[in-house]
Amino acid sequence: MRPAPAAPAALPVRRRLPLALALLSATTTVLAGVTMTANAAVPPPPSGWSLVWSDDFTGAAGTLPSASNWIIDTGTSYPGGPPNWGTGEIQTYTNSTANVSHDGGGNLRITPLRDGSGRWTSARIETVRSNFKPPSGGVLAIEGRIQMPNVTGAAAAGYWPAFWALGSPYRGNYQNWPGIGEFDVMENVNGINSVWGVLHCGVAPGGPCDEFNGIGASRACPGSTCQSAFHTYRFEWDASVSPQQLRWYVDGQLYHTVSQSRVGEPYWSQMTSHAGYFLLLNVAMGGAFPNGVAGSATPTAATVPGRPMLVDYVAVYSRGGGGTTPPTTPPPGGTRDAYAAIQAESFNAQNGVIVEACAEGGQNIGALRNGDWVRFDNVEFGATPPRDFLARVASGAGAGVSGLVEVRLDSPTSPPIGSFAIANTGGWQSWRSVPGNVAGPTGRRTVYLTFSSGQPNDFVNVNWFTFRR
Repeated sequence: MRPAPAAPAALPVRRRLPLALALLSATTTVLAGVTMTANAAVPPPPSGWSLVWSDDFTGAAGTLPSASNWIIDTGTSYPGGPPNWGTGEIQTYTNSTANVSHDGGGNLRITPLRDGSGRWTSARIETVRSNFKPPSGGVLAIEGRIQMPNVTGAAAAGYWPAFWALGSPYRGNYQNWPGIGEFDVMENVNGINSVWGVLHCGVAPGGPCDEFNGIGASRACPGSTCQSAFHTYRFEWDASVSPQQLRWYVDGQLYHTVSQSRVGEPYWSQMTSHAGYFLLLNVAMGGAFPNGVAGSATPTAATVPGRPMLVDYVAVYSRGGGGTTPPTTPPPGGTRDAYAAIQAESFNAQNGVIVEACAEGGQNIGALRNGDWVRFDNVEFGATPPRDFLARVASGAGAGVSGLVEVRLDSPTSPPIGSFAIANTGGWQSWRSVPGNVAGPTGRRTVYLTFSSGQPNDFVNVNWFTFRR
């Protein structure tokens, strides 16, 4: 679902047409199938992996996705962005529950509709978080269990479901694509039994990713067709190997790999050195990709509206490295997502705290001793309380010196709702991610980190912290 660069001469075809047309001729059989709505919970991470973020879409039937997790895009472009979302798609995105809502069975439903005048509407959502990237020296996995719209043949002309990620610098700029990077975890057009996985990067046209095509591969869904059943689509960014690798899977089967050396510099750094990525789910209608595969404009009079893409869950996992990569947080005064890591130096108020350069990048707070505290306003926990919190801490405290990192609500003297003890970690910039249980805050709260010790000495530095469900 790539955005177009500024002022393109024409809307480019999204993919290499020889590949797309070959797939079309091989896979245009009309496939009947009953839509499957069985829900599966977000899988627990296997050994060595951690769950970074997820949404299981368990809301009541007819409700919108969580505003704590998702932004609903509306209209035909970002404000100031390229028209038709840069792809030539013809629908208008809305926040109507007719186009996007929970189905009450544990799925999110994105449904394209056509009115009596032939105008199409659909939905596109993107994560509030925009900081998904691997921990230093680790691996990031983006995964979704999805059933594509259950429509094939002529009735599917123009359908373009997608699950993808865009580099965070795209928010508010809209002219820096493809340099900021795009990972298409799952794309499909025209009801073909195939999943496309694609990397967009570099410059357009041309560049290391052969824009506007991207570096892509595709394959049929294993077993049941992509349209008739749920399948698990997964993308991995592996920063634990050199050169780094990007990998695409369907139902655990690897079908596409791109190496760091293939992209090269400065393009690899341009798409990997920023704060991270945000995730998107949408169903477009028409545009360069489905039109190019069909060889003519889509949708057509034969296209049938009302066939939803069903999303069982979306999850982000990490493995190895130094822990969850900290994101950019709102400036003081803004609303904070409790489930995105909050940079410790972005406090709204403090007592006894210094800010210094951090070996992991950015800044950390330090010289923390008994009685010091930092305050973070407008932390949104939502309706479901967290199970614990996680802080990125370091300590060069002397032998026998330790203390507690505590979480309190609304006042630095309130009873702590959670804490953990920390002693020397090997140095004031020797960072460690330490969890601590918390007792159930919900809604929007003021959060204090307080520091308690039986000694008057400095005992800890803090880089960032987050809460986990």
